[in-house]
Amino acid sequence: MNIFEAVLLGAVEGFTEFLPISSTGHLTIIEKLLGYRIDDPDITAFTVIIQVGAVLATIIFLRETIIRIIVGFFAGLFGKRPKTDPDFRLGLAVIIGSLPIIVVGLLFQDAIETTLRSLWFVGAALILFSGVMWFADRAATQRRREADITWKDTLIMGLAQCLALIPGVSRSGATMSAGLLRDIDRVTITKLSFLLSIPALTGASILQGVSEYDRISGGVGWTNTLVATAVSFVVGYISVSWLLKFIAKHSYTVFIVYRVVLGTIVLLLVGTGVISAT
Repeated sequence: MNIFEAVLLGAVEGFTEFLPISSTGHLTIIEKLLGYRIDDPDITAFTVIIQVGAVLATIIFLRETIIRIIVGFFAGLFGKRPKTDPDFRLGLAVIIGSLPIIVVGLLFQDAIETTLRSLWFVGAALILFSGVMWFADRAATQRRREADITWKDTLIMGLAQCLALIPGVSRSGATMSAGLLRDIDRVTITKLSFLLSIPALTGASILQGVSEYDRISGGVGWTNTLVATAVSFVVGYISVSWLLKFIAKHSYTVFIVYRVVLGTIVLLLVGTGVISAT
């Protein structure tokens, strides 16, 4: 990997991480087009680790909300605020909603890093999950706001987040669709999706960084990995800001159409032998 490819992949990660179009799916496609073997351990680890740049961008962008929730959670935990306090309830809800993907991710780590990295899965997931997003976008009443969020809502969103372990599904697309089907408004579920991403992506990045340190050193290289992470941070911050403004006034239609078109192209390229699945 050269530095220009690292910058490109970092920019793709930052831009797509919080859009409901699957950052892992996009990285997998581009890595394949650049000539990499997409199920190699160093490439898989690189793909996961650079997500931490986008996570850091989210933390900084939502810092006031995050600090408020943390303060409220611990105040409620130690009895300084009632357990009915909205910030305590939201903090507890985010913790509960973050648990499913940790369990599922560890149980199925091998399949996630090998079998599911096939472009057959990426293309199919892009198309098929678009149907779920379309249904959720049109069925939702959006009558519920942040104050109405319960641990049941985030647990369901957290379970949906597990589907994003399949490249092409989209973590944000899965959590947002689940939230819409719980009748939560788009802006609130977008912020919730961001919050649920922090434990999941940070934990996965640390795990890959520690367990695959030597393979990255001898493969894509830590310099390229850190450069891509830095770029994903910068682009991710811009992407988060834009998405919140866009979602406030628009449906997911543009993302759904894009997913179907991209998924179709990927399947055609693999099916005709232009590119291999792995």
